[in-house]
Amino acid sequence: MISSQFVQRVSLRRDTVDSFDRYPFHLPAVRSLDQLDLHPRVTFFIGENGSGKSTLLEAMAVALGFNAEGGSRNFRFSTRRSHSVLHEHLRIARGFRRPRTGFFLRAESFFNVATEIEQLDAEPGPGAPILPSYGGRSLHEQSHGESFLALLNERFGGQGLYILDEPEAALSPQRQLAVLARIHDLVREGSQFIIATHSPLLMAYPDARIYQCGADGVAPVAYDDTAHVRVTRDFLANPARMLKGLLSP
Repeated sequence: MISSQFVQRVSLRRDTVDSFDRYPFHLPAVRSLDQLDLHPRVTFFIGENGSGKSTLLEAMAVALGFNAEGGSRNFRFSTRRSHSVLHEHLRIARGFRRPRTGFFLRAESFFNVATEIEQLDAEPGPGAPILPSYGGRSLHEQSHGESFLALLNERFGGQGLYILDEPEAALSPQRQLAVLARIHDLVREGSQFIIATHSPLLMAYPDARIYQCGADGVAPVAYDDTAHVRVTRDFLANPARMLKGLLSP
């Protein structure tokens, strides 16, 4: 049932915005934002760089209590304040269920999260050590792709709320498929995902809701109608033809 999901919908309290001509409210994904209904299992946000999808995802995460640079709700570090004030203007409608766990993954600041884990374990306190829950091996001693898979396989659990910003970064196509399989396992265990991505492999997850952030705002789109899928299919169908057009003098 929709009412049993962790996050049902996100809406912009437009009456609290002073101006839509300044950042982040001038971004296409924000400027015309009213209300977005989220899928109880997997919701994707896609769009070109600069469309505002990552800014929107970040604001949702912060409004839901996650650290702006990533991590769980218990993480409170900050290396550089860069997040917008958008979270202050969002209204989050939650279901009656509460997640047992959760995580906000940002590809661009995952290094900082890995550093924070090591620093927390270096200072004995309640809950330490926490590295065993991430596989027991320093995330810095693994490649970006390996550390993300360790996070997904070791730290993520059932009945969780997971917000992922471009999780495909540094992942090969084969490992993106492994991520899809792990997402499916967690969905079957009652988890909900909100994901910003450029990957046509990830957004192929069955029955997911896809929102496209474009020049006219945010709107639902079918998988086969996304530019990511159409461009990829056209290229793979005839690479020579597309390369000839792209690389011709």
